[in-house]
Formats: sequence, C-alpha cells, structure tokens
Amino acid sequence: MPAREATDVGQARVLAIANQKGGVGKTTTAVNLGVYLAAAGQRVLLIDVDAQANATSSLGFDKHTLPTSIYNTLVDGKALAEVIVPSGRAGLDLAPASVQLAGAEVELVPLMAREHRLARALDKVRDRYDVVLIDCPPSLGLLTLNALAAADGVVIPLQSEYLALEGLMQLRQTIDLVVGHVNPRLQIFGIVLTMFDTRTNLSGQVQQEVRQHFPGELFETVIPRSVRLSEAPSFGQSIREYDPASRGARAYEQLAAEVRRRTS
Repeated sequence: MPAREATDVGQARVLAIANQKGGVGKTTTAVNLGVYLAAAGQRVLLIDVDAQANATSSLGFDKHTLPTSIYNTLVDGKALAEVIVPSGRAGLDLAPASVQLAGAEVELVPLMAREHRLARALDKVRDRYDVVLIDCPPSLGLLTLNALAAADGVVIPLQSEYLALEGLMQLRQTIDLVVGHVNPRLQIFGIVLTMFDTRTNLSGQVQQEVRQHFPGELFETVIPRSVRLSEAPSFGQSIREYDPASRGARAYEQLAAEVRRRTS
C-alpha cells in the first residue's frame, strides 16, 4: 500500500515503531532511524512510550534522574513542549520515558479520551518537525494504543523467523481495529526485517513470505544480525556514533533513505 501524504502541509509525518513481540529490534530501529533521518537534514522527534525507557537510555539519558518524561504528558497533562529535550544530536529531539510509565496503563484507564492523550499533546508541536517516531512498548495496551491513535503510519520491525509472522498478522488485526474505531488514517507504513542472517535459508524464506502477504509494505533494506548494533546502546550511542562503518550502520542509513523517499 503506498504511503499517504501527511495530514496537513507543514506537519510532521508521525510513525509508530510497533510490534507486540519483544526483542525484535524495535528500539534499535527507532533510535537509529531517528539519528540517520536527522543526519540527513530532517527535524526529528523521538517519543519513548516504553516503560523500559530503552530508547531514552540508548541516547545517553538516565531514565531514573529525568525531571519530566512522557509520563507527565500522558497522565498529568503536562505540555509536550515542556517534556521534550535536545538529544545532543543536531536535528533530533527526545520526549523521554521514565520508570513511572510502568503504572501508566492503569492510571490512564479512568481518564477522559484516554487513547487520544498523546495525539492531542502532539498536535501542539507537530509543526516543528518533519518526522515524529514513537517507540512503543512490546504490548498492545493503552500506551501502544495512544501511539497508534497519534500516528499516520506504523513501521513494524520483524525478526527474521517464522513465529514472527504470526505476531505480524495479530498486529495487522489490531491496526484494522484502530482504523475502524480510533484513527481512520492509520496504515502500515512499512515492514523492516531485522536480525537478518544471510547465512541461513530461513531469513530468505521469511522475506519471501512477508513480500507475498505485504508486497507494498516490505522495505528493501534488511537489518543484519549484528553484535555492534547490540553493543551501541550500552554506551548511550547510536550505531552511527559507535561504529559508522559497520554493516548495521550502513543498513540503517539505507533504511532512512527509503523512509525519506516514501515520505517525499
């Protein structure tokens, strides 16, 4: 399915990075895609709505000492502009997560328009950016629902294994429900295969099967299985900073170029 135009001229394209399965490279994709889009000259906001706050720590922030976080926006109604911080990288801002988000799923339940709280907060800063990336938790709860309600499209990192295909179909059903009841403009923006191992037949077979079921959504770029990609977050760095010549770095640079082409 071709990517739609952004909702309004001059407003950011909002992409939720989502998969209810953990350990598929979701945060790695959110962080490195954001870094490479910013390096290409785009104004990027990365919103971390995962209580694990891995995107936040991957950019070098201590999730335990931040004075405010996206929790304060979602639960307390604090303006998103007061939560956003510079990432230390030109063109890339961060709305960080904190450990408080662990209780947000419960705290959001009694609130008015609970599934639209992120969308309404984002509307007030959306015109400052070209792209907004939302790193979702590995679940389909209220935090992920807020991200899907705010997004124009979903980027789905998919580990190159057969069991991942079942999760993809489940996520597709969830997206269809969100389209029908919460956010009619939402669509699958793209599927990116992660932890791709060219030495095995399995990765290639998964790629063929995904292309068969989602021919227009699968990105050409695949993200290789890489120790360097796994190491970079422990230093609070993206792969562009940690090892810019690595296979993982080249892959995310290529993925960012594909995303730019789909949004141009």
